[in-house]
Amino acid sequence: MKVAVLGYGTVGVGVYEMLQAAEGFEAGPVLVRPGKEDKPFKVSSIDAITGDKSVDAVAEVMGGVEPAFTYALASIRAGKHFVTSNKALVAAKGVELFKAAREAGVAFLFSAACGGGVPFLHNLARARETDSLLSVGGILNGTTNYMLDRMQGEGMDYAEALKEAQKLGYAEADPTADVTGLDALRKIMLACAVAWGTLPQEGLLNEGIDSLTAADVEDFLSRGWTCRLIAGGSLADDDSVAAYVEPVLLSRGEAECAVLRNNNLARYVGQNSGLIAMIGQGAGRYPTASAVLRDLSGIRQGECAMFPPKVSNGAANNSRESHVYYVRLPKEAAGSLPLQEVLAEDDDLVRALTEKISVKQMHEAVAALRTEGNSVFFAAVREA
Repeated sequence: MKVAVLGYGTVGVGVYEMLQAAEGFEAGPVLVRPGKEDKPFKVSSIDAITGDKSVDAVAEVMGGVEPAFTYALASIRAGKHFVTSNKALVAAKGVELFKAAREAGVAFLFSAACGGGVPFLHNLARARETDSLLSVGGILNGTTNYMLDRMQGEGMDYAEALKEAQKLGYAEADPTADVTGLDALRKIMLACAVAWGTLPQEGLLNEGIDSLTAADVEDFLSRGWTCRLIAGGSLADDDSVAAYVEPVLLSRGEAECAVLRNNNLARYVGQNSGLIAMIGQGAGRYPTASAVLRDLSGIRQGECAMFPPKVSNGAANNSRESHVYYVRLPKEAAGSLPLQEVLAEDDDLVRALTEKISVKQMHEAVAALRTEGNSVFFAAVREA
């Protein structure tokens, strides 16, 4: 199988190198920006790939929605199998690409878009065929997990942890998508679509770790809790899906507490299988490239899709998922939330536990408080 690569950044280099070494594959042309064609295998026009009849498949590792979407459609309509590690692309345009691939009779796979080297979506797609999946999710962002590990294990403050993550290449120069939970949200969107055939586009909620302070860490650690950023998805009896991201406080001994540095823990619960969890590198050149090659290998074995046949865009319903929340907020704003217990207070701040309330209610209440200029941190408390 001859494979062209779109993009020659960190992951693109890894994919190209692995294609050269993998049995049964041939590295084809690589699409780069105009002016970057410094090697014979590099091209700057998508036409050089779509018009090459010797190319069997295209691996897109550029990132972003455009021009990746335009190139993806061109490749699919040219009869090329298409694999991608681009979560933003699949979250925004996955259903459209899936339909185009079915019409063209080619494969569309994207397991590298969620979990990096962890075969999360790959296993979800298989589990869906023989089991009823009840929930999906886990620690799906290595950058924030690294930061939380350093803040809780080494006593770093938020700025220090972020700077170190950037220095090590775990966080981008603009870390917004990671620290706000957007990156993890895109991944749980894909997991919901693979598991249940609904790719949620509306009603999504994401809370990251950008409001977390060293004082917050000191307080919840003193109470025996460990914080992780968790993405959650579940299916209701009416076939609606919940899809959200938020910090979660866990009792020490929970599996997520042992996931350190920039690792991911992806999990699903099946009606028959029970809890299945997978831990590994969620990002990086070779873990992600290995997932791209895994999809290409799957195509050679006859795999053509990860989405179920009737996948469609939809909306998330986060009003039926409820938790008790730990919250830190200004004292004068405490009356805005249904509190069941005040844990600590001083002249300015209150730390408390809420009554059990829905994810939607909590996220919307905090958004309103922030609109009024209040600084708030909150995290769901997982019941043992």
